[in-house]
Amino acid sequence: MDQLQRADVETFKNQEKTAITLVLDNVRSMHNVGSAFRTADGFAIEKIFLCGITATPPHREIEKTALGATQSIPWEHVKETTEAISTLKEQGYTIIAIEQAEDSILLQDFVPAKDAKYALVFGNEVNGVDEEVMQQIDHCIEIPQFGTKHSFNVSVTIGIVTWDFIQKSKFC
Repeated sequence: MDQLQRADVETFKNQEKTAITLVLDNVRSMHNVGSAFRTADGFAIEKIFLCGITATPPHREIEKTALGATQSIPWEHVKETTEAISTLKEQGYTIIAIEQAEDSILLQDFVPAKDAKYALVFGNEVNGVDEEVMQQIDHCIEIPQFGTKHSFNVSVTIGIVTWDFIQKSKFC
């Protein structure tokens, strides 16, 4: 860790965070959950909401991909994703679903405000973001795709979108 100049867990917990919270809406794969934690740690985001059937730490299958990031990233389990969204709205977050939907904004066209707080909602691997949740969002973003498959894996999507938000808000 010293050679890589990485913070230890306690230092990390006290450092400034990127104003992004992830919301996992009924994500069924524990490996995807672990990957979300690892990505959240890598980009120093604020928190993860694990909603509905989304598994929670501690669990061996989550740790396989999280590699300890469940210790550094705050998380909360909420039974209903709509409850998490309501809480985040009350706290001033802009709610953005990442989903293929009518009137979605292409990722490259969305420009995050530098002083805004964002909650990024990622849905179930098969069914996507729940329709009730879609009724609560402020925006919907879609990643353009050019191949034969209709979607990216949710863990890949989390990495793409989170990096896009960070590079647009911190480096532009």
